[in-house]
Amino acid sequence: MTIGQQDHDATVRVLLVDDQPIIVEAVRRMLAGQPDIEFHYVTDASKAHATALQLRPTVILQDLVVPGTDGFQVIRGYREDEALRDVPVIVLSSKEEPKLKAHGFATGANDYLVKLPDQLELLARLRYHSAGYVSRLQRDEAFLRLRESQEELERANVELRRLAALDGLTGIANRRRFDEVLDGEWMRARRAKKPISLMMCDVDHFKLYNDSLGHQAGDLCLKKVAAVLTGQLKRPADLAARYGGEEFVIVLPDTTLDGALQVAHACRAQLEQLALEHPGAKSGIVTMSVGVASMAPAAHNRPEELVALADKALYAAKEGGRNRVVAGESD
Repeated sequence: MTIGQQDHDATVRVLLVDDQPIIVEAVRRMLAGQPDIEFHYVTDASKAHATALQLRPTVILQDLVVPGTDGFQVIRGYREDEALRDVPVIVLSSKEEPKLKAHGFATGANDYLVKLPDQLELLARLRYHSAGYVSRLQRDEAFLRLRESQEELERANVELRRLAALDGLTGIANRRRFDEVLDGEWMRARRAKKPISLMMCDVDHFKLYNDSLGHQAGDLCLKKVAAVLTGQLKRPADLAARYGGEEFVIVLPDTTLDGALQVAHACRAQLEQLALEHPGAKSGIVTMSVGVASMAPAAHNRPEELVALADKALYAAKEGGRNRVVAGESD
């Protein structure tokens, strides 16, 4: 039951559990006229727990002598319920015995008053315990919001890092991501004493393509080339990236030169089979030239050597007539 007008702005919500109407009325009078206090009570202790769950008091006044049970058992019930575990409980007892007080605190009570207490003391203790409880709730809520904000920020950072590693036009890895992956795979290959291969691909006569069909068509062409390259990759560790302009690269960890050449020929053939119109090319379709290189890194080698070797092979492919694959050879 509730006595008096409920104040939704109250910061102190009191639940009195006492079977004696005279005590209920006395406490009600003590709290009357206090705008920051909202007073509730139950005279049936068996309903105390359910009432507390419904009202969510910020402090409970608990009588120890209640029909059908005892106040200590009711307090244990509060403490065993996660929803009520931290709600401060002030014991109201007709006896001022040290053993009762000690047992009350051991059971989970926060304070002990002999009824009926002085009004000023009762008000002070109610406000003190309620304020502490509300502060803990606010602190926990603030920590929860902070944790959620941090998790949201981390998700945003992950997405930003992902976007920062992608080429804005084709959606595959960009030059920065390629450099990071090549360095990492190079070190891994050196430790494992395994080969690493690199393909450098160039769309043949791409400037003429743009001049003939326009930049929008050129952008679409690059997207289709990127799709062809990624479509030939079968392992998670393989990486296709846009190297710059119409140039693309593919990193193939733990792959021999023969294996890389197979991938290169498949990429070249797949693009040719698409038969994308290219008015500026003699063949009339979009093709690519590919340079392939492979190395088993040693301590004195650097990733730049593999790039230079693949680039040299790409130059040879273009000089040899384009739309072909050429393997690089070490000096």
